[in-house]
Amino acid sequence: MRVRSAFLTALVIVFGVSGASIAQAETVVPFTNADGEPTLAPIIKEIAPAVVNIATTGTVTQGEQNPLLDDPFFEQFLPNLPQQQEVPINSVGSGVIVDAENGYIITNHHVIDHADEIMVTLTDRRQLKAELIGSDPETDIAVLKVDPLELRHLDFGDSDTLEVGDFVVAVGNPFGLGQTVTLGIVSAVGRSGLGIEGYEDFIQTDASINPGNSGGALVTLSGKVIGINTAILGRTGNIGIGFAIPINMARNVMDQIIEHGSVQRGLLGVNIQDLTGDLAEAMGVEANTGALVARVFPGSAAEEAGIEEGDVITQVNDIKVADAADLRNAVGLMRVGETADLTILRGSDELNIAAVIKPREEIQTASATKTEDQAAVGPSLAGATFGPIDPMLGYADDVAGAQVMKIEPNSEAYRAGLREGDVVDEINREPIKNTDDLMHKAENAGDKLLLHVRRGDAAFYVMI
Repeated sequence: MRVRSAFLTALVIVFGVSGASIAQAETVVPFTNADGEPTLAPIIKEIAPAVVNIATTGTVTQGEQNPLLDDPFFEQFLPNLPQQQEVPINSVGSGVIVDAENGYIITNHHVIDHADEIMVTLTDRRQLKAELIGSDPETDIAVLKVDPLELRHLDFGDSDTLEVGDFVVAVGNPFGLGQTVTLGIVSAVGRSGLGIEGYEDFIQTDASINPGNSGGALVTLSGKVIGINTAILGRTGNIGIGFAIPINMARNVMDQIIEHGSVQRGLLGVNIQDLTGDLAEAMGVEANTGALVARVFPGSAAEEAGIEEGDVITQVNDIKVADAADLRNAVGLMRVGETADLTILRGSDELNIAAVIKPREEIQTASATKTEDQAAVGPSLAGATFGPIDPMLGYADDVAGAQVMKIEPNSEAYRAGLREGDVVDEINREPIKNTDDLMHKAENAGDKLLLHVRRGDAAFYVMI
C-alpha cells in the first residue's frame, strides 16, 4: 500500500492553460476523479489535440534496371527482362503541433519519406493536407505545415534537464489504431551507438511505444513536449525499451528547416573515436573520457584551427564531451560559420582551440600511387600481409604507409579490428613511410602496438 500511495502521490501535477498554448504552469491542481483518486485524464485532454495522426501515400522504386536495356541495340532483343517498377506505398505515423499560429508540425523523416501526399488527422476528426517544409534524415526530423485554423500546440520543455526516473507520457498512433496514451519513466538519457540515426542522443523510456508511434510526443507531467518518439528496440515493440529524440535537438533542426528548407550542417573535419583506457595510456593522455581525433581532413576547419591526430577533445562550447557521440551531436547541430570553442588534451597539455565550422564540400580528397612489393610482418602483426597503397583507394599523394593485403580471421590483428584494404600510416605515434618501414617499426615496437588506420574516408586507432 505504501508503494501504491507513493506512486499516486507522484502523479499529482502542475498544470494550467493559456490561450492556444498548452501546459503553461500557473496553478497547482491535484487532479482526482470522482472517487478522489489521482488521474492524468485532465492533462491528457489538454495534450491530445496537439498530437496528430499522419497518413502518407507515395511510391518507391523496386528492382534493378538491367544495364543491357540502356543500350538500344540490346533492348530490341531483350524486351521481357525485368525492369525497375514504381510500387505504391502507404504508411501511418504521428506528429506534434508545436506552433499553432503558423501550423507547424514536427514528425519523423522516416514517417514521410517517399510520400507524395501527406494527410494529418486531428483529434476532432478534421483532416488537413500537409505541406512538407523539409526534413533531415540524419536526425530523423521532418517539419510539416497545415492550415492554422483552431489548432492547439504543445510548449517546448528543456530536454537537457531531464533525469532518469522522471515520469513521462507517450502519445501517438500505434499500429494505426488511433491516438493512444502510455505512461512510463525516463529509463536513460544520452543513448547513442544504436545505429538508428547519424546523430544519436536518445531519451530511453519504458512508456510503451509501438510501430506508428513514430513522430509522436514524449511529454512531461507538466504537459511540455520533451522528445519526439522515433524508435523501438526489436521489431515487435512494446518490450519496455523505446527511444525519443530530445526536443532540444528536434527544435534546433526544426528552426533550420523553417529558415532554410534544410539543415545547414557543416563539418569540423575529423574522424573521431571513443577514448579507452588502453588508448589513453598508449598516447600519454591523462583522461578517461573524451573524443580521440583519429584523422584530420585536409582543408577542414580542424586543420586550419591546428587540431592534430591524437588530440583528445573533452569539451565544445561549454558542453562536456564524454565520447565520440557527444562531439558528433554537438558539432552536428552547429551551422556553417559558427565557432566551436574546443578544449583539447595533447599529451599532458590542455589547449583551448577555436574552429570555424566549414561546409562539407570543402573537404578535399585526391589520389595516390602504387608499387608492387608485399610482405608479411611479425610477430606482433602475425597473420597480416602488407603491401603498397593501391592508388584505386583514392588517398591523397601525401598519404604514406602500408596497406593490408591479406589478414587471417583468427589473428590477433583481425580480432583487434584490422581488415583487408586498411592502410596503416602510424605505429606507436611514429609515421610509416612504406612496407619496409612498417616491418622495421613493428619488429622493434615491443609487446603493444598502437596503429593509426585509414579505411576509406574514416580513420581510427587500433590497439594490439
